[in-house]
Amino acid sequence: MELATQIFQFILSISILVILHELGHFLPAKWFKCRVDKFYLFFDPWFSLAKKKIGETEYGIGWLPFGGYVKIAGMVDESMDTEQLKQPAQPWEFRSKPAWQRLIIMLGGIFVNLILAWAIYTGLNLSVGEKYHDLAKFENGIAVSEEGAKMGLMNGDKILKIDGKPAVRMENSMINMLLANEITVLRNGKEVSFAPKEDGIAHILGAKTAKSYIVNRFAPVVDKLIAGPAKEAGLKVGDKIVGLDGKKINFYDELTKELATKKNTAVKLEILRNNEIKTVEITTTKEGKIGFGPDFGLAQKAIEQTETTKEYSFLPAIGRGFERTVESLTMQIKQFKLMFNKKIKGYKNVGGPIAIVKMMPKEIDWVAFWSFTAMFSAWLAFLNLLPIPGLDGGHALFTTWELITGKPVPQKVLENAQMIGVIFLMGLMLLIFGSDIYKFIISPFLK
Repeated sequence: MELATQIFQFILSISILVILHELGHFLPAKWFKCRVDKFYLFFDPWFSLAKKKIGETEYGIGWLPFGGYVKIAGMVDESMDTEQLKQPAQPWEFRSKPAWQRLIIMLGGIFVNLILAWAIYTGLNLSVGEKYHDLAKFENGIAVSEEGAKMGLMNGDKILKIDGKPAVRMENSMINMLLANEITVLRNGKEVSFAPKEDGIAHILGAKTAKSYIVNRFAPVVDKLIAGPAKEAGLKVGDKIVGLDGKKINFYDELTKELATKKNTAVKLEILRNNEIKTVEITTTKEGKIGFGPDFGLAQKAIEQTETTKEYSFLPAIGRGFERTVESLTMQIKQFKLMFNKKIKGYKNVGGPIAIVKMMPKEIDWVAFWSFTAMFSAWLAFLNLLPIPGLDGGHALFTTWELITGKPVPQKVLENAQMIGVIFLMGLMLLIFGSDIYKFIISPFLK
C-alpha cells in the first residue's frame, strides 16, 4: 500500500508538471498561429491509452510515463517526422515563423516550470509557512557522522556560513555544504573556514546515512544493552554516562570519541542513576566500544527543539517564494559539479523514476507533495534549458544563433543534431533507468 501511495503521488506530480510544461509550448504556438498536431501526456510509441481529436489537435495519454510532448507542424522534434519538411513551408508551420516567435515557443515550457515553482512555494508560504530546523538553536553545536567528519566537520562545530552566506536552515545547509567551496564554523570559540574534502563528500553521497550526517548533540543515556562489557559491568537501561576516567562527558559524541582512544583498555565510567553518581569499572573492546545502544529518542527530541515555523503575509510570501525558486534552481546547477568530479563521482548516485518514487511520502502528505513538485519543476526548467539537441535548450540555441547571425541553421544540420540528441537522451535514460533497476535488485543484499 505504501508503494502504491508513492507511485500515485509520483504520477500525479509528473502529470501536473508535464501538462503545464507542454501548455507553455502549446499556448504561444497557438498565439502565433502555428498548427499543433498533437498534445500528449506521456509518450505513445505504437499506441496510446486514450486520445481524442478536437479541431486540428489530437489530445492523448501515452503509455510510456517519461514526460510528454506537443507536436507542432513544421518543427524538427523527437518524432523525427521529416516528410512534411520536404514540402514548401506553409504559413501555419513553425519553420515559417520569425525567429523571435520560435524562441518564445521553445522557451515557453521552461518559463511555465519556473512560474509554477514560484507559485507553489508562494502558496506553501501562505498556507503553512516555512518549517525548518534553525541552526542558531543548535546551542551546543553539531554532532557529525563518520562521513561528516571525513568532509572536515567536527563535533561541537556551530555552522555559521556557507560560501560566505549565513547558514540558517539545517535542511538547506546539509545540501549546500556538499556543493560549497568554503564552510565557516565556530570551533572552540574561534571562527574557522575550510574547503569541504571531496573524499568526505563522496562518502556522504554513497552512505545510507547521508541524510543525517549532522545532527543536534544529545546526552549518552543507555537505551539497550547487548552482550559485552557494559552488561557485564552492571549498566542498566536509563543510566546516563557523565564521566570517563575523571573527564566530564556531556554528549554521546564525546563519549564515543574518548572510547575510540581507549581500545581494549580498563576505564572508569561515572554514571547517573536515580539521581546518584556511581562509578563503574569496565574494559573496552578492541574496537573501543562497551556494548550499549544510546537513547536516540533524546536525539529526536534535541532536533525537534530546533524546529521553527516562519509565517508569511501575502507580499513577503511572494518574495520568499521567488527566493526558494532561485535557491532550488541554483542547487540543481551546482549539483553538476558533483556529477562530473573525478573524486566524488556523483554520477554513481544518479537516480531515475524508481529512485524518485522512493522519495515520495509513504502516506499522503500534501505539503511534502507540493514541496517536491515545486523542486522538481525547477529541476525540469534547468534540465530543459541545457543546450542539448532534443531538449528545449537545444532548439533555443539554434534559434538564438539565427537571431544573432541573421541566417537560419540549415535544415539538414537541425535534423542531424536532433537525431544525435535523441540518441544521447535515450542512452542517458537507459543508463539512469538501468542504474535504478540495478540498485533495486541488489539493495536487499546490501542490508
